[in-house]
Amino acid sequence: MTTDAPVSRVEPGRRIDTLAELVPEQARDVLALLDEAARSDGMQAVSEQGRLRLRHGGRPGVSHLLLTVRDELIGYAQLEDTDPVEPPAAELVVHPSHRGRGHGRALGSALLAASGKRLRVWAHGGKPAARHLAQVLGLTLFRELRQLRRPLTGPSAPATPEPALPPGITVRTFVPGRDDEAWLAANAAAFAHHPEQGALTQRDLDERKTEPWFDPAGFFLAVREADGRIMGFHWTKTHTAEQLGEVYVVGVLPDAQGGGLGKALTAIGLRHLAGQGLPTAMLYVDADNTAAVTVYERLGFTTHEVDLMYRSES
Repeated sequence: MTTDAPVSRVEPGRRIDTLAELVPEQARDVLALLDEAARSDGMQAVSEQGRLRLRHGGRPGVSHLLLTVRDELIGYAQLEDTDPVEPPAAELVVHPSHRGRGHGRALGSALLAASGKRLRVWAHGGKPAARHLAQVLGLTLFRELRQLRRPLTGPSAPATPEPALPPGITVRTFVPGRDDEAWLAANAAAFAHHPEQGALTQRDLDERKTEPWFDPAGFFLAVREADGRIMGFHWTKTHTAEQLGEVYVVGVLPDAQGGGLGKALTAIGLRHLAGQGLPTAMLYVDADNTAAVTVYERLGFTTHEVDLMYRSES
């Protein structure tokens, strides 16, 4: 959610269209809007998953709200209604040159109407204007996602511990095609409690494999020597333009937790990213996941920024 504080003035010619799928030209226009907002805000208003949906076509349960003024696209929202339990989740953005004119409030109100007033909305970066908009829309804070960072190289970089794998576990890299099915099953088991990550499908994996950042050499699988079963994994990601290495996702199967495998996999990934010459590492972790936060803080990570999720009371 990236917008200035809403005001009551209504701009003439404003229109909001809700579409199940965008044609390629519309998707390009939305991506251009997101890039323009990111240059101004220093962060993306729509998550990687949301941007993949724009680049790779429609998805069941996902709708797109286009806000135009005199046929010029100046606002966008994406609404996902795929979780069988939780309310629909949304992200929204207004063009930096058109903020302060009530467009954010108009998009938020449209999202509330489309979701039957059962809504969750992300405010990436937790900026004051987005917090104010959430308050105006009657939403309350219920989730905090932290972005942590630490130096990888240079005199200020903390030492990364030597990986200590549990007995009977070896680590190798992901082989596209051969490991897809087994990894998806391992990911679902490791993140059964986390619907966003645990519900990844073959299509989600295929889309990520087409991204410029995808590198199987940075995708580590911890396998059991006895039968080759994947027991954990660390998928790293490189943000070339920002010179950032990301701890993209670390997962450990429930029956392998508590033995230090997650810590070892994290260390392996950090050493890989440092070996690429990247100066800084980043990751995302829920603030209430105190065990993971503690592990990362011991590895030298500190909070860089926060993403906040708000929800309706209905």
